[in-house]
This record gives sequence, C-alpha cells and structure tokens, in this order.
Amino acid sequence: MESSDVELDFQRSVQAVLRELNTPTPAFQSNRGVWRWSLHKKVERDPGKSSILVRILLRELEKAEREDVRRVLIPLLLTLMYVLTKATGITEDLYHRAYTFCTRLLTLPAPYSTVALDCAIRLKTEAAIPGTLFQRTVIAEQNLISELYPYQERVFLFVDPELVSASVCSALLLEIEAAQEQQTPEACMRHVVSHALQAALGDTCHTGALNWKLQASSRRVLEYYFHAVVAAIEQVASEDSPSRLGHLERLEEIYYSLLGPAATRRRCVGDLLQDRLPSSPLPSPYITFHLWTDQEQLWKELVLFLRPRSQLRLSADLEALDLQGLRPDRDLARVSTDSGIERDLPLGSDELPDSSSSEMERATLQRKGGIKKRVWPPDFSMPGSWDGPPGLHRRTGRPSGDGELLPGVSRVHTARVLVLGDDRMLGRLAQAYYRLRKREAKKFCLTPRLSLQLYYIPVLAPQVTGQDPEPSRKPELGELASFLGRADPWYESTVNTLCPAILKLAEMPPCLDTSRTVDPFILDAITYYVRMGTQPIYFQLYKVKIFTNLSRDPTEDIFLTELKVKIQDSKSPKEGSSPRRKGTAEGTGAELSVCYQKTLLSHRPREVTASLRATGLVLKAIPAGDTEVSGFSHCTSPNAASAANCTCLHVSVTEVVKSSNLAGRSFTTATNTFRTSSIQVQSQDQRLLTLWLDKDNRRTFRDVVRFEAGPCPEPCSRSQKSKMAGFHPHGQEREKNTAKSSPLLMPINTFSGIVQ
Repeated sequence: MESSDVELDFQRSVQAVLRELNTPTPAFQSNRGVWRWSLHKKVERDPGKSSILVRILLRELEKAEREDVRRVLIPLLLTLMYVLTKATGITEDLYHRAYTFCTRLLTLPAPYSTVALDCAIRLKTEAAIPGTLFQRTVIAEQNLISELYPYQERVFLFVDPELVSASVCSALLLEIEAAQEQQTPEACMRHVVSHALQAALGDTCHTGALNWKLQASSRRVLEYYFHAVVAAIEQVASEDSPSRLGHLERLEEIYYSLLGPAATRRRCVGDLLQDRLPSSPLPSPYITFHLWTDQEQLWKELVLFLRPRSQLRLSADLEALDLQGLRPDRDLARVSTDSGIERDLPLGSDELPDSSSSEMERATLQRKGGIKKRVWPPDFSMPGSWDGPPGLHRRTGRPSGDGELLPGVSRVHTARVLVLGDDRMLGRLAQAYYRLRKREAKKFCLTPRLSLQLYYIPVLAPQVTGQDPEPSRKPELGELASFLGRADPWYESTVNTLCPAILKLAEMPPCLDTSRTVDPFILDAITYYVRMGTQPIYFQLYKVKIFTNLSRDPTEDIFLTELKVKIQDSKSPKEGSSPRRKGTAEGTGAELSVCYQKTLLSHRPREVTASLRATGLVLKAIPAGDTEVSGFSHCTSPNAASAANCTCLHVSVTEVVKSSNLAGRSFTTATNTFRTSSIQVQSQDQRLLTLWLDKDNRRTFRDVVRFEAGPCPEPCSRSQKSKMAGFHPHGQEREKNTAKSSPLLMPINTFSGIVQ
C-alpha cells in the first residue's frame, strides 16, 4: 500500500472515532468502540506506519485546540500516547511537537491539564530514552524480576457468578487464557529486548535477524540480554540530564554483541523482506480471573499478591512499620521538666557549641526538651492523597501514584481491581472496600505497599421474556454506568459499549485451539481501559443502621447507589377479630416519622421533622440527569465546593394523600422528592419495613422498625483517634469534627474524570 493510501486509511479511521464522540447515540450501542480498536490493530500489524498515524493525531489535536473543541482533546491525546508506547521509529521532531502541545494544555482547567501533565511527563522520558514506556509497562504488568525497576502490577477480574451467567464467565476465561498462553516470560523478555533495540537504532536495526536470533537464544542468554537492556535504559533514565547519544551507544554495544558479525554485514534482499515482519507487540497485562464467592476474597487476593516476593520477611516488614511510628501503644510525647531554655540545663547534658563560634549566642536561647510531637503523614489511613475538598459527592483527581507513602516503605505494587456486572456488583465492591479500609485502620499493612485502583465494566443480563415483570429493570441496574458515561464521553464510547460484545462472545461456540493467533477485541478493550484509565471519580459510600428492635443494637451495612424501602403487609395479632370500620385505603402504607438534615448550598445545618403516611421510600445516591453531572466539577480548593452540590441523597417518598368530596373520602398517592445528607425513618404503627440495598435481593432486611442513613465516615481505629486527639487541646471536639469532615469515598477509574 502506498504511503498516501495508508495516510488516507488512517485519516478515515480517526475521523470515524471523532464522529462517534460527536454523535449522541443510545447507551450500550454495540457498533461503538470498534474504530479505536481497529486503529491500534492497524499500527500493530504494520508498525512502520506508526509515524504517519502520529502526525495525523497531532494534526487533529492542534485543530481541536484552535477551534476550542475540548470534547475530543482527551480521547485523541490518550490515543496518541497509546500509539507512542507501542511505536518505534518516531522522530525527535514528533516527540517535541507532542510535548509542546501538552504543555500548552496545562493552561486549561482540569481534567485537561491533569491528563496533559501526565502525558507530558511520559513524553519527556520517552523522547530522551526511546522504548522506556514499553519496557516499564511489560516489566510491571508481566511481573518480570528486575532490581532496577521493581514495580509490579496485576489485574484482578472479579465476577459474581450469581449476577453474570456461566456462559459469559466461561467465554471471558477462555479468551484470557488463550491470549496469556502465548505470553510466556521468555516471549515477554524477547519483546522488551527487540523493541528497545528497534526504538534506539531505528532503520539501522536488522529486525528480521534480531528476531530470529532472539527466538533461537536459550533462556539464560535471553535473561542476560534482557537485564543488559533494562540496565542501559534505567541507568540513563536515572540521570539528571539523560543523553540520547549515550543511550544509543550503550544499546549499540548490546546489539552488536547479540548479533555478532551479522550486524555489520550489509542487508541483502532477504533481510529487507524479513524486516517487513510485525514488530514486537505490547503484551496484554497479566489478568487473574476470580468468581466472587467470599466476602473477604478481595482482601485475601491482595495479601497473596504482596506475599510471593516478601513471604519470608513479611513479619520483619510489619516490625519496620511499627518503627516508623505506627504502633498504637508507643508514647507520643516527651514532656520537659526544666524551663525549656538551653542555658538552664545541667552541664554535660549535651554538647554545646564552641564559645568562639558565632552561633553561641543563638544557641543559648534555643528551646530544648519541650513537647516532642510526632509528625504523622496527612490522611495516613487513606490509600493516598486525594485531590479536591472534602464534602463533595463525586470528586475527581489522580490516583495515588508509586513512591513512598511512609519513609522507608516503597509502594512498588499496583493492584488493578476490575469488576464486571451491574449496580449490584458495585454494591458488593463497596462492601469489600469498606471492610478493607476498616482492616487498614486497625493494622496499617497493605496501604503503604500497595496502590489500589478500581475499574468497572458494566455487564447487564439480557432481558428474557417473562423473567422480570418490570420492563424498566434492566436500565435501572445500569444507573452508575450511565452516570460514568455522561461524565466521561470516552468511557461511554470505549467501556459502556463492551456489554453487547461480551454477551455476543458468550453466545459463540468456544474455540479450544490456543495455538493460533487471535485478535481478542474484548481483552484489548479491557487492556486499554486499565492502562489509560487513570482519572478516578470518587463516590460517597453511605452507612445505614437498621433496627429490628429499638432495645437492641442496630445492624450496620453499606450502600452505594440505592436504598429502597417498602411497607410490609400488616400482621396484627388480632387478625381473626373483626376490624374497626375504616376507609378501604386506610390500610395502605404506614405512618412514618421522618427526620432529615436538609441539604443547603450554604452548608448551614437545617433539620426537618415530619410525620406522614407513605407506601415506600427510595434513597438514591446517583444523579439522574446531565445537569447534575455538570454540577460536580474538578475542585481544587475548599472555596470551590460552595458552588457545587454537597454530599446528598435524593429521596423520593410515595405519600398517601387524603381528600374529601361529596362522594366521601378518597385516597391518592403523590411522590415528593427532596435532598438530604442524612435521614432517620421510624414506623409509628404496627406496620414494619423491608429494606433493599443496592437493588440486590440478597441484601434484604425485613421486619425493620427504624433505620438511619448517612455518609459513611472514614474508618478510624481507637488508637488513631487518641493520637489525633493528643495533638489538639480539645481532643474530643477535634475527633468529632475529623469524623464528620472525612467521608469514605470509593474511586472508580475513568479516562478523564468528570468532563463538563
């Protein structure tokens, strides 16, 4: 294919992707998302044409910047970065052009500036040392052992077998196994060596001879060159001013050592034909498939992920944590018994500066031996420092990155937890996330070592005739997916469209031949999501206290999306006796006492108490329209929070209304809605309540007399409360304020966060 034809083909594919973003279509439309996948596949099959696609993407990005079409900036930028990670032979001019464009986007508001900054940092490294992004991605995702780059990642795919059919589970498992059976450690090391040499040497690299030599090498030889390439790249990357020329010289030595005399010979026609073979593909990440059957399964899998490389010294690591100041019983202060002035101390207590020094006079006025406060990391019980002010219902920001949350403890592991299902599965994830954070509050074990990232792919069961009498049941189970699609158009186009493809895959006959090369669309889309989806949207978790007997302690649970309340049928002990004559509709509903904290933009507390007769209530935590999505913006200061909606529940009450006319009394129902941050409901007669959490019939509570719902606070152990109280004169008051101002938020990663 001629160069002009290739460019025209790429241009058509890019325009098709842009049309998908600019055309409003119904949710879960099956033909969306394929254009982006086919675009990356074209580059993977013919990597020599990568530079053509990079020029086209840069041209479209600069056009969108001139015309101020911000909707397409993040999708095009992420597509560009994905191509550059895989590509070889990109010129310095293209790298510089892409980097300059990202720096111009830093003047835009979030999320554009946030995504642009992340891309600019990676582009600067890749431009100086070509092949760095590819190498680090493969090492981390495939858990290859390297002392110079010790980071490890793993994708945990969780599916609830009671919510997702067995055919879907089997189809996904077969597709994952078919792809990963070809990704042995030896194959991944070959890809790293080959891609690094091609990216550095460019056209002077004999691709065909290199691939043949690597294929014929033993594991010992392959490991030697793999570690040599990694050392060459990471050592240059660690320099303050990395030199591309020095990097090229080091890789040339490795290249000539690997190929020997064949590297110096002029390439013949056969070599040119061999060089047309596909380049080293970027392997899909290592994915483990889990059927979610145990409440503690998430915790157990994360512990097992950390254990293999530190199993023998895990207890020593925990002891090191205690030495960093996390042991609850350690004393926190040292009180002085002297005047606090250096010259009043007894002689010989400490070495004083020489009397002839110029600092002697200042030293005599220094404080010594006063209260010694231990400086705790800010929000040390959190998985990382989250951007944005507290109190917002949905916040966006960057997930906690690699590095050290505590001194001396490195976070080299990243767990990417991907859940498939509907809103009921997310409710189960919220429960597991709360239990995980509660454990961490008592024993600070996983958080310093592990970066936890949460992902969600909606999979809704197909509607079966006669199975569900409510025709609106299916869209109701996808409310959170619809919200994420409205908040992030690229998530809508890339992730929300996978549901029909997954269901279609489950209907196809399984292919047990894993020897042939396949192009798994679903696996590639999952890979793209977990790699490029780095901007989370934070959702408030809500705690509900359920009383079946007012004289006993309540049962506590967590919900994320919805709490539904219905009135149970009356079970009077005098059921056999003749009842008093009442209106026929008087038995409908129950007398409820409702007390709630009304949500105001001024954040002033206003408590409302009412008594009404109702047939049911619905408490929703997810906004239903686009106008409410745009209200939750990227806030970077507490002052910005006043303009946005605060943490609130949308309550709908189906109230029984009495009216009198000439024909007598009549009863109708009316739906009243209001917003609240917390609510208490109690039945005033013998009618009991039934509660459903997160639309899940398995989480049903019957015979409820009273319940209280409100934002779930960040779990905090008793020892941590005492430590925080020890730093303030009014410890109890500070403890209460801290609990109120620190709600528990669960992040779900998207591509851009909330785009207005």
